[in-house]
Amino acid sequence: MSKRDYYEVLGIGKTASDDEVKKAYRKLAVKYHPDKNPGNKEAEEKFKEATEAYEVLSDKQKRARYDQFGHAGVGADAGNPFSGGNPFGGGFDFSGQSFNFNFGGGGLDDILGDILFGGGRSGRRRAARGADYETQVVIDFKESIFGTTREIVVPNTSEKLKVKIPAGIDDGMAVRLAGKGGEAPKGGTSGDLYVRVRVKPDKNLTREGNIILSEIHVSMVDAALGCEANVETVDGPVTMKVPAGTQSGTPFRLSGHGVPMRRDGDRGPHIVNVIVDTPKNLSKKQKELLEAFRDPKNKKRGFWG
Repeated sequence: MSKRDYYEVLGIGKTASDDEVKKAYRKLAVKYHPDKNPGNKEAEEKFKEATEAYEVLSDKQKRARYDQFGHAGVGADAGNPFSGGNPFGGGFDFSGQSFNFNFGGGGLDDILGDILFGGGRSGRRRAARGADYETQVVIDFKESIFGTTREIVVPNTSEKLKVKIPAGIDDGMAVRLAGKGGEAPKGGTSGDLYVRVRVKPDKNLTREGNIILSEIHVSMVDAALGCEANVETVDGPVTMKVPAGTQSGTPFRLSGHGVPMRRDGDRGPHIVNVIVDTPKNLSKKQKELLEAFRDPKNKKRGFWG
């Protein structure tokens, strides 16, 4: 089933301001939140759909990619903070661990908190709990794509833990280890430990959501006549066909060589931007060959005829 347009989901126009996006989402979240509609599957789906739309349209970079490329620009489920786990437990479940996303002040957490707790006025109280701790690990770009394991020392202890870093994690995300934070107060629960992940940049590859980006350079002749080029991907070298007549700046899509999508494990694409190099130092013979294209009868048809 195809996704609905995110602007349509929130009932706003494409020129809507950040404040209008937030207000539209809040209205839908209040109406369809599962705590207010227990057992109502339709309301549950509408809530998740609205939350997915808000998470994309409230982020300037994601919104720009969505405006340009549609759902493909933000990945099949890049905007769904509930995919792959309990939709109302907060975060992504990964074998007992979960992602923690920080949406900043006034973001998604605050909106949902107001809905669930009425800004502290609903009478529902949070159980007393220990302090949350945070530590940091650094991983390579390829490790962020395929996942890895790191050993950490729990803050304020001598205790060591092995932490599974799930495939597809992005720079700045965190893995939450429930109950591994501060000691539980009397009658309460222990805090959580957040393992913040920093991803070292790769010299050739960059990432946008579930998409990996890179560029290759080909000669003017190869672009005109067509060629095969080797592309470095996270899976190793891949041979890509460059069709005859390729123009500089043309993007090519290598399906299945991008970042794993959290919902079903499928991977996004690797987009290769082809840069055509113009020669600077030509031999006499090369200049003579190129001068042939300046023949007046060819000018109306363009450089390559």
